[in-house]
Amino acid sequence: MAYDDILNLSRVSPHVGAEVADIDITRPLSERQVSALQRALAEFGVLFFHEQKFDHDSQKRFGRYFGELDIHPNTPGPPGHPEILPIHGDANSKVVAGEGWHSDVSCTANPPLGSILHMHVLPESGGDTLFASAGAVYDSLSPRMQAYLEGLTAFHSGDRYYRWRNAKEGIDDSGRRYPSANHPVVLRHPVSGRKSIYVNSFFTYAINELPEEESEAILNFLYSRFADPMFQTRFRWRKNSVAFWDNRAVQHLAIWDYFPHTRTGSRVTVKAAT
Repeated sequence: MAYDDILNLSRVSPHVGAEVADIDITRPLSERQVSALQRALAEFGVLFFHEQKFDHDSQKRFGRYFGELDIHPNTPGPPGHPEILPIHGDANSKVVAGEGWHSDVSCTANPPLGSILHMHVLPESGGDTLFASAGAVYDSLSPRMQAYLEGLTAFHSGDRYYRWRNAKEGIDDSGRRYPSANHPVVLRHPVSGRKSIYVNSFFTYAINELPEEESEAILNFLYSRFADPMFQTRFRWRKNSVAFWDNRAVQHLAIWDYFPHTRTGSRVTVKAAT
């Protein structure tokens, strides 16, 4: 895919991620720019931008170029902006978002296309985010393992993770119901056509077609592949940086190594087409 005439892109690791320079995504974009960003996202899995001074309205406008915005099933947005997911950690935090490898909200029947995170308060050091290519993880498997996983489905639910988080934060969620769904273990990306692994430690409970012990062993093996640095890139945030990742192509992990310092941002989540 060629972007040289529209986007100034530079790859940041062999398997995942590209930095996009010389574009102001806080302002209205042309159709050619949006199309180029869509193609680049499908190829690289995550796009990084710097010096982007989003407010809630401009962040939502940018997200809506790529689809309808979702409302998080567990965490409410600020008044007037239900589509905004606050991201915050400080000296009073008992838990922060994204401390394990995951794909956002995979527990829903139609999981999100992508997530757009803007960070505007950062600690002096730390607070990086890791991204791993789900396509590279699939490609690393033997042909026999790939064939074995084809056609299998896994059960995803938000119940375990969200109730754990809420308990840590002292939130009573006994009256809530969280989404759940079955998804293929091997997902074919709707834009790139690339196959990838679509299970994660936050939301995946079991592979439906396997006995419990086999399912647990296979899932733990696949999770260990995402933890392999070979398939990752590490993003060091700056103030007003933005990361836009494709939840069908990557998993990510937010490193909470900055306690008791403060890290604050906001995220919008883009729905996939039905």
